[in-house]
Amino acid sequence: MDKLRHHGGNINVARRLFPNAPEPWIDLSTGINPLPYPIGAIAPSAWAKLPEISDVAALESAARTAYGAGPSTEIVAAPGTQALLQWLPRIFPAQRVGILGFTYEEHERCWRAGGAEVTKVGALSDLVAFDVGVVVNPNNPDGRTFPPEILAETAVLLAERGGLLVVDEAFMDVLGRCNSLVPCLPQAGAVVLRSFGKIYGLAGLRLGFAAASPEVGAMLRRAIGPWAVSGPALEIGQRALLDNSWLTKTVAWLCDEANRLDGLLQSAGFEIVGGTPLFRLARHKKAAHWFEQLGRAGILTRPFHAKPDWLRFGIPQPLADWDRLGAALRAGCAHRNDSK
Repeated sequence: MDKLRHHGGNINVARRLFPNAPEPWIDLSTGINPLPYPIGAIAPSAWAKLPEISDVAALESAARTAYGAGPSTEIVAAPGTQALLQWLPRIFPAQRVGILGFTYEEHERCWRAGGAEVTKVGALSDLVAFDVGVVVNPNNPDGRTFPPEILAETAVLLAERGGLLVVDEAFMDVLGRCNSLVPCLPQAGAVVLRSFGKIYGLAGLRLGFAAASPEVGAMLRRAIGPWAVSGPALEIGQRALLDNSWLTKTVAWLCDEANRLDGLLQSAGFEIVGGTPLFRLARHKKAAHWFEQLGRAGILTRPFHAKPDWLRFGIPQPLADWDRLGAALRAGCAHRNDSK
């Protein structure tokens, strides 16, 4: 159970926990788009040769366009944002790190592993007292957001003290460029992390980006080293990031599906307390019971040790998954009513 609280996924752990659950499992524990980008044909050379510097530059140029980065902002491609989380404490050693919580736990884990004293704070303004401040925007799991202007002010205050603001925008694609801090760089003095796999439904590709000042970007690039991003990721990433039509249609579809999921959960007695179009956060006083009930039905959700009345739900797909989730929720409600 504890292994299921740290991250989404871990279907093999769920199978051991619920050995009699029907197959195939429905994994609603992550915030990954269930309809992945159609990758199309991949050139054989993408598999057969080392990536060229020009290929990396083309991908980073596509990311610059997609994220609205200015010409003086450094864009660094990496094999997933998790790799960037682990590298930041090494290139920017900090004694005291403040993290605006409750949020994605890997930030705390990575900074502690780097030797920092980590404190969770409750207000954005509290972060200016630390060497490094960390904000997830929109927040995972409750979807809390801050306007980029407010984040830029916080970053400037930190920079004046020699500090750094790290903004994790893993789920920003569903909210649009106007909500991102990237166009405010590098003047804001922050590092912004962007995930590729979540909105494009290609988490297994392992691709992410950092947007930062030329100085911090150069340090990240040196730390990551050459050939960090695979040839197929370079090709698929460039293709997808420049496909604005697909992104617009996908975000609209996800918004509709998120509203549909809200209604389904509310009909089972859940209270929707936040989220994004890629995931919904729901509260129930018997959330642990629901985790077990859904697990026995072969449906994995995301529990939280620190918030025992919360469950996070990804977007079901295809229609058969919606039907199974609806049936499991109705069965759970009927069981509760029978036991009264």
